[in-house]
Amino acid sequence: MSKRDYYEVLGVDKNATEQEIKKAFRQLAKKYHPDLNPDNKDAEQKFKEVNEAYEVLSDPDKKARYDRFGHEGVSGQAGGFSQGFEGFGGFGDIFEDIFDMFGGGFSSSTRRNAPRKGSDIKYRLDIEFEEAVFGVDKEIEFKRTENCSKCSGTGAEPGTSKIKCPKCNGSGEVKYAQSTPFGQFVRVGTCDRCNGQGEIIDKPCSKCSGSGKERKARKINIKIPAGVDTGSVIPLRGEGEAGEKGGSHGDLYIYINVKPHEIFTREGNDIYCEVPISFVQAALGGEIEIPSLEEKIKHIIPEGTQTDTVLKFKGKGIPNVRGYGRGDQYVKVVVQVPTKLTDKQREILKQFAVESGEKVYEHKKGFFDKVKDAFSG
Repeated sequence: MSKRDYYEVLGVDKNATEQEIKKAFRQLAKKYHPDLNPDNKDAEQKFKEVNEAYEVLSDPDKKARYDRFGHEGVSGQAGGFSQGFEGFGGFGDIFEDIFDMFGGGFSSSTRRNAPRKGSDIKYRLDIEFEEAVFGVDKEIEFKRTENCSKCSGTGAEPGTSKIKCPKCNGSGEVKYAQSTPFGQFVRVGTCDRCNGQGEIIDKPCSKCSGSGKERKARKINIKIPAGVDTGSVIPLRGEGEAGEKGGSHGDLYIYINVKPHEIFTREGNDIYCEVPISFVQAALGGEIEIPSLEEKIKHIIPEGTQTDTVLKFKGKGIPNVRGYGRGDQYVKVVVQVPTKLTDKQREILKQFAVESGEKVYEHKKGFFDKVKDAFSG
């Protein structure tokens, strides 16, 4: 099945700003979050699709490639972070052949044997709402490719060494003569004996079978700063896959996913919640307790407070992840109307209605109410 357009997935225009893309992602991530849609495969798939789209459109480089080449431009980028031209299905090899054809002095074997940085690793970390608010230290475990501990990455059994390839004499390239109507052309290609390395392993390492690499579990401690949100990315340099030919390790990218809270919802650095109050509290006013991210807030509400009244508490929201101030807390007051009244309470309310000049309409029992009363008696 072909992939949907990433802009369509997020429901934004191609000219959408970075803030608009982020806002759309947050709304959809919350809508399809697995914790809010348990055992819902369709929501789970959409959640993954939304994350993939945001990962590309939130990155200026990936977004530029996607706008120009479509999904092919970021093939392998959303899940694996391929480097350079590798994400374009071998364009690097094509460019090398062009340079060689016109005598540009570009050696493909030199490029293949040059140090290359290892691939990056993407890691999703689920954290609690409170951990995102106040920050937390976490230990994570993941697997990555490292140089073989037995041969130190050479691929050769300890005590032995690589030998010069006898077919290409160590150049990594072989020449092929080809006759054409315009004469004979000599084409330079990669040596099929050593795969362009110029060396072959006479006795492969028994642990890594000559690859020079092995998979290892790695544990590291990371500090999650206060104020992170779903979609925040923490880069850890040099914690990715091992490089080639002495190249450096790739990077590890921690993608934060914040679990929903049972009371608070978040918009940016502001938080929202609802607080129920009684009919009497709304009419007469009084002191109420409001939950917050830290200690409870005691607040005096005036008499005559209406339902859906919104109270604002400045600086009681979430800290800015860069350390600049905090958001605010917004509390919506919801007046709870009593559903069961005693005869005395009902009489008092009738008297109140009379004093207020209101008409009270008594509920008259119908036929079925009378039958119900008769049988219950």
